[in-house]
Parts: sequence; C-alpha cells; structure tokens
Amino acid sequence: MSYEIIEKLKREIAGFKDDPKFKSIGTVVECADGIARVSGLSGALSQELLEIETKNDKSIIPAIAFNLEEEFIGVVILGSVSSIGVGDKVKGTGKVLSLPVGDALLGRVISPLGEPIDGRGAIVSDANYTLERSAPNVVSRESVKEPLHTGIKAVDSMIPIGRGQRELIIGDRQTGKTAIVLDTILNQKNEKKPIICVYVSVGQKQSKIAQIERKLREAGAMDYTIIVSAPAGAPAPLLYLAPFAGTAVGEYFMDKGADALVIYDDLSKHADAYRELSLLLRRSPGREAYPGDIFYLHSRLLERSAKLDRNHGSGSLTALPIIETKLGDVSSYIPTNVISITDGQIYLESNLFYQGIRPAVNVGLSVSRVGSAAQTKAMKKVAGKLRLELAQFRELAAFVQFASDLDEDTRARIARGELLTEVLKQTDGAPKAFYHTVPILYAAIGGYMDGLAKDKVRDFETKFIEYLEKRHKEDFIKPLKESGTLDEKTESILKEAIDKFKSL
Repeated sequence: MSYEIIEKLKREIAGFKDDPKFKSIGTVVECADGIARVSGLSGALSQELLEIETKNDKSIIPAIAFNLEEEFIGVVILGSVSSIGVGDKVKGTGKVLSLPVGDALLGRVISPLGEPIDGRGAIVSDANYTLERSAPNVVSRESVKEPLHTGIKAVDSMIPIGRGQRELIIGDRQTGKTAIVLDTILNQKNEKKPIICVYVSVGQKQSKIAQIERKLREAGAMDYTIIVSAPAGAPAPLLYLAPFAGTAVGEYFMDKGADALVIYDDLSKHADAYRELSLLLRRSPGREAYPGDIFYLHSRLLERSAKLDRNHGSGSLTALPIIETKLGDVSSYIPTNVISITDGQIYLESNLFYQGIRPAVNVGLSVSRVGSAAQTKAMKKVAGKLRLELAQFRELAAFVQFASDLDEDTRARIARGELLTEVLKQTDGAPKAFYHTVPILYAAIGGYMDGLAKDKVRDFETKFIEYLEKRHKEDFIKPLKESGTLDEKTESILKEAIDKFKSL
C-alpha cells in the first residue's frame, strides 16, 4: 500500500472521529455492581444522561457519565443491571438528569427519579428541574430572619432555626433524630401558612418509611409534605441521587416564592453510597476510604438552601441534614465536614436520652449561628436566660454530685434546673405551638412554678394551656399568635392569668 493511500485513510478516520455522531456513541466493555465501563463516547460531558440500548430485551436503560478517563468512561447505571451486557450500544443525550416537579407532588411518595411509588396513580408535573443546579448567588440572597418553628420547646427557645438556614441534627443511633424532624413537619399545622416539607429518606427500611407516611397522613401533614424515598435495598446510585432530587423539589417551591423545608435522613448513608460508587469506579480513596471530593459533594448540596430577596421572589429553602455518629464521635470525618458547612447543629446525646430527657438535646454542644435573629420577639424576651441557667445547672450538678451537704442557694439552683429540664421534656409526635410555649416558659423562668413537684409539671402545663385557650384566647393567645410579640399589655394579662390559675 502506497504512502498516499495510508495518509488518505488516516485523514478519513480522523474526520470520522471528529463527526459529532461518533462522539456521542459508545460500547459497553464491562458491567458489574451497577457500574459500566464504556469505550467511545469521546464527546460525553460529566454528569451527562446516557441511554444504554440492551441487546437482550431491546430496552433503553438510563445511566450517568461519572468518570471521564482517557480511553473509557465510568458510567453509573440507574436501571436494571441484569439486562445489560458487553457490546451494548450507549448513546449520549446531551442532557443532564432532571426530575418532574409540581404542586401535584404534594402528599406523594416518589423515587429519586420522580416516579410515584405509593400506588396512588401517575403524577402530572408542571416543570422539569435538573438534580444538579448552581446554588443561588450572594446577590440574590438576604439575611435569615424569619423563624421556622419546630414545635420543640428546647429548640425553639435555645437553638432557633430560621427560614433559609441549614441546621445539622447529629447524634448516635436511636437518640431521636428522626423524631425531631417529624415533629417539625407536624408543627407546620400550627402556623398561619404551613411550610412545604420534603422528607428525603436515604437507606432507611421500607417499613420505617411506610410508618412515617402513615403517621403524617393520619395527622393531615401529608397535605403539605413530599417524601423522596431511596430505601436500604435500593442500588447505590439511587441512594446517591435522593438528596439532590429532594433539593430540586424544594427549589421548585422556593422559586415560586414559597417557603420550603428539605430534610436529609441521613447524609451518613449518602456519603457511604458515594464512597461505594467511587471505589467501584476506581477513584483513589482518601481518609476513611471516602473520595477526596466528599466535602464538595455535601457543600454543593447544602449551599442550595437559601433565603431569596424580594427581587427574586422572597422564597426560602431550609435544610435539616441528619448525621449519625458512632459512640458520640463528633470529630469523625463526615460529621466534621457537615458541621463546617451548616449554620449550627443540634447535638443529641445518648446519656441524656437514657436518663429519660426527651428530646435529648445537649445544650452545651448545640448552637444556632443565626441565633435570636430568627426568633419571635416574644420567645426572645422569655427564653433569654434559659440557656445560661440550664448550662449552669448542668455544671453545678456534675460538680456537687459527690457532695453530701449543700447550702440553700445551691439547692435552690439545682431544684430550679431540674424544674426547667422537666419543662423542656416533650413526647414524640406532640409539637407545641410557639404561642403555647411562650406562656409556659414565662411561668417557669419567672419563678411561678418554683416548688412544683417534678411529676406535677406536665399536668400544670396541660391545664394552664387549656385555661388560657378557654379564658384568654381573644386577649392573649390571638394577639401573641398574630404579632409574635409580648408587649406590656399582653404580659400583664399573662401575669394575671398565672396568678388566677394558681389560685384555682
């Protein structure tokens, strides 16, 4: 073969490779564990949606381009792996993975791909949102200043959460992390306008997800709630996509000017799923075998939560990520990563949980970096000293536990600390509206409940709220609910009501 012919063939092959059609077609060369390696597809982009045409059953299975190597592409398969074989054709779509969103999602349980999995029929979507999206820029945001009431006395009084904030809930297994977020969802019924809640379940048992749905539906909370479920039996790609899908759903409502809340339960399992994918794709492992970009994974997810300014619709997206620790090790890799990304954390301690203090919030280690800026004026006025008094009580109780004789002042402070601890106890599934929490904390901190036996605190609280609802609904409860302030007039009514109630 002459030199001219060889050069001509080379030019033709080079021209064929430059053809866009050639760049968007590849072939499966290896497939296992939800991962495929594809040759060709030289024009593929990172996170691009691909279509695998199977020879076995002639179906089309979606996949995502994850690793862009020199000769091959690492692909994450989103459907059934069993029907994919070596030699199957792979096509690029030029699109990124998107999710159908809309008001019709309210009250539904969906998969991370937007498919309904609750047996309640098809969902008609209003729009398509990409799972990966840039976070709102600094110019379009405003400071967090509106409260998001959780209905949990200890949180609303000492660790206030604002709309647009990212507050981490962290603790060991079985310490009540999920109970806090479920109470937050249930408490939205006590608000003038319920916040749209998106509960993202990552790696939970299907029986637990069904139980949560039943509980929310019975309480009427599913009217403003969407559940995105990737159960424990789901493949790692779906566990990885679930938080991004939940955020996309929340962003739809934020863009409409509404307030939305997204709960990630939990990001520890999400990190494990991403580690599994990365190791299968042969990415180099780092600390605790997690890939080096695990911090970027969670930061780009949580940065999408924001409070938008008036020019951008005034909507908000609040994030409550959950992280599970092992034996209280907060200094582990994933907990420290997420702590540094979020605007504070609610730390649930096993020892407090076993002592019967529910919710088991450790006041010393829990913090909200937004603070009282996102708190109603009435709660701010009433609960100002609460955190300090409880912290002093815990220190004092630890110091004097071995002392036999105590002076009167120390005994009084310990008794007061025990009373406040009892007041902050709460059962699961019974959130308290802020206009019920304020009068109870006012009575406790103001000394009106001093001398009350610990076993009588719950009874006092229930009966006092009933008394206020019957006798002072119009002149106290209603003004407090509407204005969120405790002015001189309402405070004098409250003082008078406490004195009359105690005399009954």
